[in-house]
Amino acid sequence: MNVTTHKPSDFVVETHDVKAVNRKEDRGSYVSRQIIHPKRGRGFFRTVKWWLMAITLGIYYLIPWVRWERGPDLPNQAVLLDMTNMRFFMFGLEIWPQEFYFITGLLVLATLVLFLLTSLWGRVWCGYFCPQTVWTDLMIAVERFWQGDRNARLRLDKAPWSFDKIYKKSATHLTWLLIALATGGAFVFYFADAPTISYQLITGTASYEAYSFVALLTGTTYLLGGIAREQVCIYMCPWPRIQGAMVDHDTYLVSYRDYRGEPRGAHKKNESWEGRGDCVNCKACVVVCPMGIDIRDGAQLECIACALCIDACNDIMSKVGRPANLIAYDTIANQEAAAKGKTAMPKLLRPRTLVYLALIALVGGIMLYALNNRSMLEANVQADRNPYYVRLSNGDIRNGFTLKILNKLHEPRRFEVTVEGLTGATLKLAGANRSNNIVEVPTDVMNEFRAFVVVPKDVVPTMNENGHPFKFLVRDVETGRITRRLSTFRIPPK
Repeated sequence: MNVTTHKPSDFVVETHDVKAVNRKEDRGSYVSRQIIHPKRGRGFFRTVKWWLMAITLGIYYLIPWVRWERGPDLPNQAVLLDMTNMRFFMFGLEIWPQEFYFITGLLVLATLVLFLLTSLWGRVWCGYFCPQTVWTDLMIAVERFWQGDRNARLRLDKAPWSFDKIYKKSATHLTWLLIALATGGAFVFYFADAPTISYQLITGTASYEAYSFVALLTGTTYLLGGIAREQVCIYMCPWPRIQGAMVDHDTYLVSYRDYRGEPRGAHKKNESWEGRGDCVNCKACVVVCPMGIDIRDGAQLECIACALCIDACNDIMSKVGRPANLIAYDTIANQEAAAKGKTAMPKLLRPRTLVYLALIALVGGIMLYALNNRSMLEANVQADRNPYYVRLSNGDIRNGFTLKILNKLHEPRRFEVTVEGLTGATLKLAGANRSNNIVEVPTDVMNEFRAFVVVPKDVVPTMNENGHPFKFLVRDVETGRITRRLSTFRIPPK
């Protein structure tokens, strides 16, 4: 199966002369972009795309408004990236900066799932779930609402400027800007309480940063989804180049079955189908494609596997009385076998998919284990660097430390701090109301304490002069659970 690439401009056959374009390219001149006006598709895959668009956009716009009760003094927004307090809330899960490895794990897991989907069904992510595809679909629907379907939009582009053209074009771009503004506003809602920040944005009392991010997201959504469209997928996105390494002869791709469709040509009613293929050269698959390509030319970098050409072709096949799926999700192996009158068995489980599944299971298992065994207490110890030690008047040696205790539970907790590994050592925490070295840490707060460890002078000679290791013990008074942190006690050179 030949793999060729084409520019979308090569297939908008109604708007320019392909041979003339090729002659210009032969002379090395620049050919400007030809705007693609895809025809509205109807069928199974188009319906699936409408539903997925509604679901994904609904999730994006509505999730910040979902409430999740966490208790007093905590935000009740279900999904919130709290930059002020450096925490990420996602329903019942709370992630602190020290636990960013969970986010890394989620990204790795998502990447592996994407690799698996690509090895099975090609660029199915691009065709159905990619934000660029979703917003471009929405922008095209808006354009179709104001300007009509494909032929009407082509005529409008060619028509001289008039009140009707200005009105339709202006309404289209204004609606795009409103959608882009809602997109930028919804993005900001993920970083602050949605009802509060929305009121501030409307009343002009929000921060400069909030307005800046709204403006940035509004501009990029309008530009990428409304203006650039397919250019983003072809020239800006690296995924079309990467996914070629993940597909093979057993990957299901949107494919034209040339063994059945060729030789192609126009067909009249009651005319025999002997000696010819099923393709009637109607170009329905071309005019419906949002990328402007001809799927009959083989696998192409521009194809996002949206399958709208399948719907368009099946509609034509039903009208001319031929079997459906002249264009279909198919594997190269099956097409090669079918051309010889055979059938290739689908191979979903093959070495590369098994490797991806194993990696997904491994990463998922590690994350579940880490999540189930995550500590709700974080303790960190930092030794003073100046001075390393202090010799007291009685000859004892004292080291100073900064002890940080993070309470991740949504209730105040009391902790007892002790040391082990230092013979005869005493510990004192600086500050009042800390008898018996018991401290209280409020809800979702990291408290910092000054800790002083003193070793008797008669023990010092037995210690390592390069630094004697010992441990701080932080014990939860209520549960008895102990967290240990290693540190080093410094003594004068012998």
